[in-house]
Amino acid sequence: MSRRTTSALAALAVVPLFVALAGCATSSDAGSGDGGSENETVKIGVVGKGDAQWAPFVEAAAEEGITVELVDFGSYEQPNPALTEGEIDLNQFQHIVYLAEYNNASGSDLTPIGSTAIYPLGLYSTKYDDVDDIKKGDTVAVPDDASNQARALNVLQQAGLLELKSGGTPYSDLADIDADKSKVKVTALEGALIPTSLPDVAAAIINNDFVEDAGLTFDDAIAQDDPEDPSALPYVNIFAARAEDADNETYQKLVEIFQTNEDVQAGLLESSGDTAVALRTPVEDLVASLEKVQKDAEEK
Repeated sequence: MSRRTTSALAALAVVPLFVALAGCATSSDAGSGDGGSENETVKIGVVGKGDAQWAPFVEAAAEEGITVELVDFGSYEQPNPALTEGEIDLNQFQHIVYLAEYNNASGSDLTPIGSTAIYPLGLYSTKYDDVDDIKKGDTVAVPDDASNQARALNVLQQAGLLELKSGGTPYSDLADIDADKSKVKVTALEGALIPTSLPDVAAAIINNDFVEDAGLTFDDAIAQDDPEDPSALPYVNIFAARAEDADNETYQKLVEIFQTNEDVQAGLLESSGDTAVALRTPVEDLVASLEKVQKDAEEK
């Protein structure tokens, strides 16, 4: 999810920015299918309209004859239903796991049409400077929402703090922890409350949106997941569209602008505290990952 690692599930839905929901009229003039003419208006749902990448993105799109209207949502639960209902044309706020869970729960067919970035999820501590210093039996906090909790547990496994019976999946939860083979105990807390609870635990996985709330910087992380690892693909953030619009040339052009415009990319880094790892993942890989995650979710 933008750096707003989905938290309403998630993600993704706690976010320190509770802006009023912008007007959602009927879908834009862009339409669906392969077409695309100049001076089209495309409504894109986001969570965090003020993030530094969006102003240059809107400007760059305008130079290509595309009017982008950003629709700013106050929580992560809102942009997908709005896209499904045709109130917006695209959204960009979530990773693949979040989209998979929405599709499965709603019966929708939203699909990724392009990648934006991945945001490493970090482990923070006010007691220890190194993950190796964490003692056996210490308690580590993770987010309580399904999407971020699974990823957090995988981070802790990569850091050598616990072992997961399944080996680690996008759907691991506390029950997946092999207590006899793990170094730490794990407690789940609401993502927004973890920063204030950090002094009470040995360490905590903190959603990127809340790192600064804890008086920390992203450089303070003592461990984090590896965005280059293939297992990280489900956490790539994406532009999502309705399936019928997957081949829309105007929408594909907007993805290209986001991925290649230098000012947009600089803004992406700025708004993420230099944590974003920009990606141009092939769309077929994104779609394959979505299908796999949705299937795994149905079988879990």
